[in-house]
Amino acid sequence: MAATEQQHERALEKFLDERPELRHELDNLNPLLAQAKGETAAQYRDERLHEAFEAEAERQGLFAWELTLKLTVDTPEDYETQRMEVHKEVAEMAGLDWLEYCELYGLSK
Repeated sequence: MAATEQQHERALEKFLDERPELRHELDNLNPLLAQAKGETAAQYRDERLHEAFEAEAERQGLFAWELTLKLTVDTPEDYETQRMEVHKEVAEMAGLDWLEYCELYGLSK
């Protein structure tokens, strides 16, 4: 089962809690930058937060949903179990054989 929106919001909050410098930066963005993009300050801040989150996931070699799971589950075992469940769902939706999917994404079966 994929991460829920509520789970993702908790992950974003934890992500910011662990990075006070990023929180400070996001809380002090230039409102003119948001205006220039035709966005509210909150929309502009959210966009920057999601970019930072996705960049961190990529830095760790993860998809953003995997980082969401990693930040919100109780144990590493829970993370691996849920992560593999989602990958299996994705493989099934894509119509890929599980072994082929694992090879494609470098997963252990």
